[in-house]
Amino acid sequence: MMPPSSNATRTLGVGAAVLGILAAFAGSPYSSQRARIDVEALASAVRHEDDHVTAIELAGWIKGRRDRLRVVDVRSAAEYEEFHIPTAERIAIDSLVSTRFAPDETIVLYSEGGPHAAQAWVFLRALGYDRVFFLRGGIYEWLEQVMNPTLGANASRDDSAAFTNVAAISRYFGGTPHTGVTRELDDVIPLPVARTDSVASRGDLRARNDRAVAKIRRRGC
Repeated sequence: MMPPSSNATRTLGVGAAVLGILAAFAGSPYSSQRARIDVEALASAVRHEDDHVTAIELAGWIKGRRDRLRVVDVRSAAEYEEFHIPTAERIAIDSLVSTRFAPDETIVLYSEGGPHAAQAWVFLRALGYDRVFFLRGGIYEWLEQVMNPTLGANASRDDSAAFTNVAAISRYFGGTPHTGVTRELDDVIPLPVARTDSVASRGDLRARNDRAVAKIRRRGC
């Protein structure tokens, strides 16, 4: 099982993965033979956290039908079929380098816990795509922040006001917002419905999610 409240751990792991790849690219023939990479620019993006989006931000983009948005799932086919973020398409991580993306597309990558998507981010940036982000906490962050957001019992007025928007986004995707109760990822939680064309109606999503209850098992990244 995935340990509860592990956003900080995931963040450190993702950062280490990205920086490790940057270091490898610095002395790799790949950077000169097949792609060009500005290591300093990418390191700056990581340092200023311009390399990723949050699950709530991504959910807002999907809900608002952001123009030219492509959400890419780099997990296995089996994991994708089990559940995935609405509108996401699956592209294997080793197929990204041969996939064509338009220069004006906004690409958001995600994996199980985050590191593989961070690695894919480096690959696409090396190939010259600038509008690329990854979901830092992966599918776990989506499940926690979008499908099961929680407002703590001692939340401030500002936090409560912000949660109103979060709750609306959550319900749009068939999620279940919670107030005053701490939920952990090793609880039984509803899984998002696998949709690749468009977001279904809220009622349909909620009904189908309620039937798709499962325990989240950590299989990797």
